[in-house]
Amino acid sequence: MSCVADARVLVAGASGYAGALAARLVDRHPRLQLGAVTSRSYVGVPLDELYPHHRVARELEELDLDRHTDVEAAIVAYPHGAAASTVAALRERGIKVVDLSADFRLRDLGTYEDWYVTHPAPGLLDSAVYGLPERYREELRGADLVGNPGCFPTAIILALAPLAPYMTDVVIDAKTGVSGAGREPTDRTHFVAVDENVLPYGVGRHRHMPEIDQELAAAGARGVLATFTPHLLPLDQGELVSCYATLPDGAEDLDIAGLYAEAYADEPFVELTDRPPGVRDVRDTNLCRIHARIDERTGKAFVFAAIDNLWKGTSSQAIQNLNLMLGLPETEGLT
Repeated sequence: MSCVADARVLVAGASGYAGALAARLVDRHPRLQLGAVTSRSYVGVPLDELYPHHRVARELEELDLDRHTDVEAAIVAYPHGAAASTVAALRERGIKVVDLSADFRLRDLGTYEDWYVTHPAPGLLDSAVYGLPERYREELRGADLVGNPGCFPTAIILALAPLAPYMTDVVIDAKTGVSGAGREPTDRTHFVAVDENVLPYGVGRHRHMPEIDQELAAAGARGVLATFTPHLLPLDQGELVSCYATLPDGAEDLDIAGLYAEAYADEPFVELTDRPPGVRDVRDTNLCRIHARIDERTGKAFVFAAIDNLWKGTSSQAIQNLNLMLGLPETEGLT
């Protein structure tokens, strides 16, 4: 497809962590122009007053579909359930959308409504592309609606996709910084609760579970339901997943290094490492760093992946998707 030169981009929900970073990345992008930045809670507040470090000198406005839709694309950074109706209104106006909520990640309506809420725009589900470029690059080229993956599924699917056809079971221990919980503090994310503490949450029913299972199955896993528990760490941003996959008898001879090298040889934002990565390795980047090995004692595959939950886990991945949707070089504005 031909590229959309200097496309104008609306960022709806720019007062949250993800939306603010998305606005910054659009504002600094060499081929995109930042349109309106909107907020439901901070109307009239300059974005660079709310987030001085992003240096985006634009005033937050209330979203007005009559005034703010003279754009080619939009990034919608609303919570699940609140995003879909705005996405639908934007699509009715022919605007390409990257949605950062969970509203268009799950392919099955019943699964979405079991884990979230009644879907406000179910008619759009079939047209949405799951926004993990390393898995769906060709579908993303020219797509009109993209459901940006969750941060945990981003790291987990990149960590396990090459191994998925061989796994019979997998246990995933995940750790994340508090920014993943959003701007508004809760009892769980308050400084006093987080400082000098490690806390498991979403035990047994975290909303990313069906997304993880959906994408592992799409990568070739058969009958595998991931055991997944996230933990909150006293970090502002960053995410590490430690995955322990059971393999069938004889798989201990699997050339796991070769498997991952082949899968990610041409991926600009995936780095394979000789030792387990840490979250500082990827801070403020669109990178995912992965270390995979076979544990000789147990015969299991150990796979570790680190991302920045606000960048590759959310906002910079949205820009990667937007580049593909608009026919721009995939790495534009991200390197």
